[in-house]
Amino acid sequence: MAGASWRPLAFLALWTLVGLAFAGQLYLTQTKLGTPVTWQFAVTRSLADWYVFALLSLPAIAFARKFPLGSAPLRLLFAVHLVASLVFSLVWMLLRAGVAVWLENQSFTDTLQHALVATLFFNLLVYWVVVAVAHAVGFYRSLRERERRTLELEKHVTEARLLALQMQLNPHFLFNALHGISALMYRDVDAADRMLVRLSELLRHALDRTDAQRVPLRDELAFLDRYLELEQIRFGGRLSVRHAIEDAVRDALVPNLILQPLVENALKHGIEPQVKPGVITLRACLVDGHRVRLEVEDNGRGLAPGKSAEGGIGTANSRSRLTQLYGTRAQIEFLSGADGGLRVVMEFPLEQTS
Repeated sequence: MAGASWRPLAFLALWTLVGLAFAGQLYLTQTKLGTPVTWQFAVTRSLADWYVFALLSLPAIAFARKFPLGSAPLRLLFAVHLVASLVFSLVWMLLRAGVAVWLENQSFTDTLQHALVATLFFNLLVYWVVVAVAHAVGFYRSLRERERRTLELEKHVTEARLLALQMQLNPHFLFNALHGISALMYRDVDAADRMLVRLSELLRHALDRTDAQRVPLRDELAFLDRYLELEQIRFGGRLSVRHAIEDAVRDALVPNLILQPLVENALKHGIEPQVKPGVITLRACLVDGHRVRLEVEDNGRGLAPGKSAEGGIGTANSRSRLTQLYGTRAQIEFLSGADGGLRVVMEFPLEQTS
């Protein structure tokens, strides 16, 4: 609304500038020819000319929008606009003669006869310039609208893909958690019962965030802590967790549920197959002040020679979601850990909560 309210003023200012430019030309020309005129006369005469053009440009613009290029065969459009330009020129001369009678006390007939000789073809040129500008503005607006719709479509496609990935991730996580509870039922019923309680709390927390694609890191870590509490019950004290989280990055936005599948992968393939106590290390920091780095490291058996860490649903899902959200601005690497396990490193642009 605010932008629209300025359009009439901008329209008037544009025609005023054109009128003043021609007033200066009239003043200098007459001075050079030896028949000088006052600056007031030059401004009055020129603004009278161009304000009439401004008035007639409104129906001309409307006519150009009604018959734009491509709406009919080119020959027909040219003929239509040629007739419109002649009408435009004639109406301008009639109006300008009326203004001359009102402002300059001149004869209507004399002014009209002078205009027929002196301004007929110039008026036609003004009409075609107005039509050309109207077409250019129309094409620009159409291009911007097409770009806006394309961006909206790409946004909707991206959101749909992200939602599909998240819907794929949630059942996968739930299946693995229930499988762990089922296995624990034969060894420790009380522990299995505690896992069911923790799982219900975890799922309730996850459902509250279903529609969010990005969440603050502190919320992501809170969810992950609940998940790790669940897993620590299953591992029976054989699992510990270390945090190295910079305060400056706790409010940064990160993809929802981006860490859980990576931790789950570390537990399943790195720590669970071994006998020694397992350690999961979570790190988060800023890189160069404008990128977030997240790390998940375990002290498990690491990668077997020639084997990739990206074959599971969780890790493939994490890479796909990063790509959908950030494109080439995000990266994820699978490296060897300091204690022989696996270290997953993610980087993506910093986005703060508003």
